Amino acid sequence: MKDKPLYHTIAQKLGRQIDAGKYPPGSRLPAERELAEQFGVSRVTIREAEIALQALGRISIKTGSGVYVEESSSGQNGIFPEISAFELTEARALFESEAAALAAEQMSDETIAELERLVDVMSSTGGDDAAGEVADHDFHRTIAAASNNAAIMYLIETMWKMRDEIAPVKAVYDSICSEDIGARGSEHAEILDAVRARNPAAARAAMRQHFTRLLESMLDITHEQAMEALQKQSTESRNRYLKSVSS
Repeated sequence: MKDKPLYHTIAQKLGRQIDAGKYPPGSRLPAERELAEQFGVSRVTIREAEIALQALGRISIKTGSGVYVEESSSGQNGIFPEISAFELTEARALFESEAAALAAEQMSDETIAELERLVDVMSSTGGDDAAGEVADHDFHRTIAAASNNAAIMYLIETMWKMRDEIAPVKAVYDSICSEDIGARGSEHAEILDAVRARNPAAARAAMRQHFTRLLESMLDITHEQAMEALQKQSTESRNRYLKSVSS
């Protein structure tokens, strides 16, 4: 069983502190730096944990004001619209490309170092390796957090939840990961190069190219699946016909 990512553990600890009343509804959480010292982690990890809690409806991140505890945990509760993998990927391309451009303008050295670590993980693991999948998710989450825009962070985190929790969508993404694994490390390295250079236009283009490749892979895979289904249906029909004739 793979270890949970660090941000997940911190999010659980913060959630338990909220449940215990340490931070009551409406109260403001301590600053990132203070929480980082409290839990012995980086500010990037605290930011990722807060994004995860916001996606669950536990807290609200208000840019320029702080992070506040919500009255109740009114998250998505697994209720999502009926969407295809294509629709979700188109939406991700729009939002995550602009998030990358915005993040590139204000990327800290600490965040760059974290992105470098995640690209190393993606480049050194197999396509079906759980660590690579987690690193992929964390890479996109880290860029979203670096945008310093609470609305963007919430939307991107919610789209990732749809990717992982809507069964037909997850099936398509899993197929891509197993069929086309070589591009993951190189594509994310190109995004990293752009944000490391603090180049918004290049970051936008690199992220968009990443999703363009995903959409193309989806077309290839779904075409193959459709042809296999048609072949199976044709074979079944032929067998029924031959059986009826012989009887």
